[in-house]
Amino acid sequence: MNILNLYFSSTGNTEKVALRIEKTIRDLGERVDTLKMTQKDMDVDILNYDFVFAGSGVYGQLPGKPVMGLFRSLIQKYALKGEVIPGSPRRPAANAVIYCTYGGTHTGINEAIPAVKYMGQLFDHLGYAIVGEWYVIGEYHPEKMSHYSVSGRLGDIRGRPGEQDLQDIEERVKGVLKI
Repeated sequence: MNILNLYFSSTGNTEKVALRIEKTIRDLGERVDTLKMTQKDMDVDILNYDFVFAGSGVYGQLPGKPVMGLFRSLIQKYALKGEVIPGSPRRPAANAVIYCTYGGTHTGINEAIPAVKYMGQLFDHLGYAIVGEWYVIGEYHPEKMSHYSVSGRLGDIRGRPGEQDLQDIEERVKGVLKI
């Protein structure tokens, strides 16, 4: 199985999840390419992978700007190559898990749903079956925002994602890969 673990993290929350995904896949004896999205141009061919994990933190209900930029350029590239087909027929054995880390200060998980749906559109257009949408609580890090880790709708989220959250991710990875 060709597995891609693609993520963006500006605070380290999503990176914790991505690294646990990578470790779990390797512990299962599978090979995985883990790539962190950056502000720089990336050259990744998603269609070389039959299983993709894609994640980002949530910033104003959307994924990080590097994610939006990369995904926008990829959908354009694949459309020009004829890979985006009306009706988005499923590619055999092409699966994706889309996930995010979020603080949900104001409206909880509702702040995160648009980010995951946005990221999922690239894969849905390419014919991947989205076999999981994962929402992982993550604390606020910037000094000016850290008070949101205790005053938001989700209560005290300091230290999250914590070990229990990461163990949950590990079990989810095992479940979707069914190895």
